[in-house]
Amino acid sequence: MAEKLKDDNSWFKRFHNKYNVIYSRGPLIGQRHVQAVLLFFGISINYMTKYSASISLVAMTNALTTNPNFPQYDWSEAEKSYILSSFFWGYVVTQLPAGYVCKRYGAKATLLAATLGSSLVGLVLPFTLKWGDWQIFCAVRVLQGLLQGFDLAAAYAHLANWCPVKERNRLGALASSGIECGTLLGMLVSGIIATSSLGWPGISYIACAAGVIWCGLWEILGSSTPNTSKLITPEERLYILTSLEKKASKDSEATRKSIPIPWKAILTSPPVWALLVARSSEAWCFSAIQAAIPNYMNGVFAMDMKSNTFYSALPFIVLWIMSYVYLVLADVLLNYKVLTLNGLRKTYNSISFWIPAACLFGLGLLEVQQQVLAAILLIVIVATNAGNMIGSGLNVIDLSPNHTGIVMSLINATATIMPILTPIVASAIVEDNSNYRQWQILFAICGSVYTVGNIIYLIWGSTDPQPWNRLLIERNI
Repeated sequence: MAEKLKDDNSWFKRFHNKYNVIYSRGPLIGQRHVQAVLLFFGISINYMTKYSASISLVAMTNALTTNPNFPQYDWSEAEKSYILSSFFWGYVVTQLPAGYVCKRYGAKATLLAATLGSSLVGLVLPFTLKWGDWQIFCAVRVLQGLLQGFDLAAAYAHLANWCPVKERNRLGALASSGIECGTLLGMLVSGIIATSSLGWPGISYIACAAGVIWCGLWEILGSSTPNTSKLITPEERLYILTSLEKKASKDSEATRKSIPIPWKAILTSPPVWALLVARSSEAWCFSAIQAAIPNYMNGVFAMDMKSNTFYSALPFIVLWIMSYVYLVLADVLLNYKVLTLNGLRKTYNSISFWIPAACLFGLGLLEVQQQVLAAILLIVIVATNAGNMIGSGLNVIDLSPNHTGIVMSLINATATIMPILTPIVASAIVEDNSNYRQWQILFAICGSVYTVGNIIYLIWGSTDPQPWNRLLIERNI
């Protein structure tokens, strides 16, 4: 009988539903946990590459405060803004096709190719910058953006296939906390490397080495689905597939891949539009804050690279820690039924949008001599924002587990436009980075975007699986 249960998942589901049988979840640390941890490190490495440019720019244009043994470049504020935004020129192009590519080739292959390519392209920069100037920097960043545009769609599609419903917040937030970790590494580690004997070229060397090592581990341990994993136990596979209400056979899996994409239903869905607005608001504000902090600290408070690196990284250290605090608290609130999933998402999103909005308005009112208070407000802004992933960030999996990659691609494509615009808008507003009055305007805009974005999410956001997801499944089973 035990072998029968293991080999016939469909039979087991009917038996379980009829007699309410309690079955094993597999090992304490199973393959679903391994996949989440691998995604965490992969996302961390990609985000470190993505956000290290703001520190690299300070090192490249002010060598005396970092390592004077390496070339210094005299780039204008406009040229710096092009470099900061150029990553997203490429990133936005591959957002929409990313969902299709994940369905066609699988999340594992997609994420492997994107990460390996991005890592190797970054290695080109130190050897070509001397003759290509800022334009070659932009070209490298565009290529990295094109490749990394597949990352989040692949990661979320991977999570949708591996996360049992009751563990979606826990595993999803664990993997997604790689965003905070990678952002921190981009700030802190990049600054340390830039001031070391490796200088600013070392940022590219270290990022490339980390990416290649991760790709090796991903090739060995990663699997697109529980059905294709050679390391998963039968008990854990059965637990995951039953939880997600999926058939275990490869034939039915192939049928699901052929399900047509309900574009009309997706594009007319109010929860999808509410989520799109929320994620776009988050992308605008966070990218503006992340890119502005080193420049703000250097211009307004005249900090050298070592002090700037510490103060710029400190909010992101707290952000990473708080992402786990939010995760544990979310488990408690859900397990003890204090909040429904819908209530949890909207509560977390409100905290992570409205508290930073209030602090941004307050930051704009500070005087030049209030350096400590500015650092405190920046920490609060970034730390409270850590809840956005459990808030609206994971909502895409709730809406349509079977079209997660497609919906994520659509939302990410729109949200990615924001980081393209923010450096350009910021450079137009802050023409003199030592003029704190100009910074006030930028911070007020960000606070307003956070406020309005969350209002729209509260009104129209939802965690209910959408009808166009359920009906298509029923039609093909």
